Amino acid sequence: MSGFQKQQSSNGLAPVKRVALYLRVSTGRQAENDVSLPSQRDMTTRYCLAQGWDIVTEFVEPGASATDDKRPIFQKMLEQAASPERTFDVICVHSFSRFYRNGAEMELTIRKLRKHGVDVVSMTQPTGDDPSQQLMRQIIGIFDEYTSRENGKNVTRAMRESAKQGFWNGATPPLGYKIIEAERRGSKIKKKLDVDPVEAELVRLIFKLYTEGDQRTGALGIKETTKWLNERGYRTRRGATFGIGPVHGILKNACYATGKWPYGRKNSRTGALHDPATIVEIDVPPIVPIETFDMVQAKLARNNPKVTAPRIVNGPTLLTGLAVCASCGSGMTRTGTARGHRSYSYYTCAGCHQKGKSVCKGRHIPMGKLDTLILEGVKAQLFEPDRMATILGALMDRQTTKDTAVEERRCVLKSEIKAKDEKLNRLYRAIEDGIVETDDQLRDRIKAIKNERDMAQASLDRIAEQSRDRSTLTPERIKAFTKLMHDKLENGDVQARKAYLRAVISEIRVDDDKVSIIGDKATLSAVIAGQNGTNANVSGFVRKWRTRHDSNV
Repeated sequence: MSGFQKQQSSNGLAPVKRVALYLRVSTGRQAENDVSLPSQRDMTTRYCLAQGWDIVTEFVEPGASATDDKRPIFQKMLEQAASPERTFDVICVHSFSRFYRNGAEMELTIRKLRKHGVDVVSMTQPTGDDPSQQLMRQIIGIFDEYTSRENGKNVTRAMRESAKQGFWNGATPPLGYKIIEAERRGSKIKKKLDVDPVEAELVRLIFKLYTEGDQRTGALGIKETTKWLNERGYRTRRGATFGIGPVHGILKNACYATGKWPYGRKNSRTGALHDPATIVEIDVPPIVPIETFDMVQAKLARNNPKVTAPRIVNGPTLLTGLAVCASCGSGMTRTGTARGHRSYSYYTCAGCHQKGKSVCKGRHIPMGKLDTLILEGVKAQLFEPDRMATILGALMDRQTTKDTAVEERRCVLKSEIKAKDEKLNRLYRAIEDGIVETDDQLRDRIKAIKNERDMAQASLDRIAEQSRDRSTLTPERIKAFTKLMHDKLENGDVQARKAYLRAVISEIRVDDDKVSIIGDKATLSAVIAGQNGTNANVSGFVRKWRTRHDSNV
């Protein structure tokens, strides 16, 4: 207590009340423009001086809603009020709506503060211990809460309408986009998103690293992509290093490919998802091709820890997740032993290793031996043009048959279009030469011929489009693919080798006297043709190929 306060106490006068001002505005824009805080400070200061109170501190909360207590400055004030060393006896606010906009929570907080000897005073509204004043304060609190909810509802409705018109509502845009002015409506500026060239190039780089790598390695995982970016000086919009979560969010963000940003997908305060029927899609410029995005989603699904263990995707062991025991079907797990100063690694049946020989007799094979056997085996017996042609011979024959049928269909459609055009030309000449006169019947006939011609042309265009989208399986493609696989398996690192093996092999069965390499022809054909192989998490009922004597002489 100050000397002046002690003197008043010794004279029998009431001690001067020590006051803390609490000043709050709801939005950052109000705080930045200095609209409301100076006014609150000036009015509450003059009120306290008029009461003869001593202002000892103030708590300023810029841009925070009062619908709950999740306000850092507010919490700091409550902690100091409950502390034995508190320096104030009164919290003065401009109005109770500055203190709280929830009637029940406000009343509970005021009662807790009173237990610690701290009163909450509003300079514009009645306060005190009288029952009528308490009732009035509670009514004011309920009315402030109602007003806040109504204002929120109106703001939400206005923002949804703005989103329906294609405008951006002011939130921080995703990486790769910037906010631009679209139009002015009085004093209001309507905004839209446009591509930020520098950031967009970074987004494309992230997608490329995840799907292709950096030309020196194979496709990277999310963690390795994050490391790659940070090590080479790439930073976020705020200048911070990238994290695994943000990179994953970029790869999952569909707006980069679809050009549609979902507004109102979830509650910004609680995180709860809204009804999908209420979501508004805002048009934004796409940044990456939809094919690239689909490829990324397929890889993310394959590498999902709930589907595929991380050790299988990122581990240093080449055949983890591919090699299985031929007897019990358990995976071949990595084990090791040390003798002297040397360590030895093995592939061991997990069923036998973890559950004992009663489950499986087990098998034990040196890691280097099996890795070499598989790599040399697939290079010599699978990734050779003649061998690949033998495996995919039936598919190539069917493809040739389909291509022949499609070519015949194309010829028929071209002939049909030509015939329709000639018929229309004859009719036009007859009309021009005055041989026939136009009437309703002739007009209907011309319209019908045009419709038939347009239908045939649409079918021909569809065939041409499908032919462009579908890469055919040719001997040249097979030769180029086998050459690429030889190079990657010989010179690539462990992760690159694993990625290429998993692209075409679904399982390696390890038996006592043989090792069978199994895959499905459809996936192999798609990879060679340059299409996106999905490597589904659950194997379908498709025909398998394997290195057996029926095709390996």
